[in-house]
Amino acid sequence: MTTPALILFAHGARDPEWALPMHRVRDVILARSPGTRVELAFLEFMAPGLESCVDALVGEGIRHIAVVPLFIAQGGHLKRDLPLLLDALRARHPGLRLDLAPPVGEAPAVVAAMAGHALAQLDAIPGIVSAA
Repeated sequence: MTTPALILFAHGARDPEWALPMHRVRDVILARSPGTRVELAFLEFMAPGLESCVDALVGEGIRHIAVVPLFIAQGGHLKRDLPLLLDALRARHPGLRLDLAPPVGEAPAVVAAMAGHALAQLDAIPGIVSAA
């Protein structure tokens, strides 16, 4: 039995700096769980793509991968494009367990963190007393 791997899946952008927060998420995961195999993959504009990332992990003997979308919510890419990609990868790699997590932005802890961050911005405005 092999150790499962995580793929943090993000949209991608033409500007390489756009991916810096995704790299920081990966770094935090590795700091908290040094033995965890965690990779980044992108839908478009950036490499690696999901297909090549999965192919590489399977080539190393990984047989269980959890895909964690670093998206705020489910839109067309997560409702239509990603399931098609995952189905094609499952067909290409029989025996691979490929699990899809909900988008990170829908996790209650993430929603609470975003709300807390937004409310904290009121404290940064001179003369505003926050209700928090």
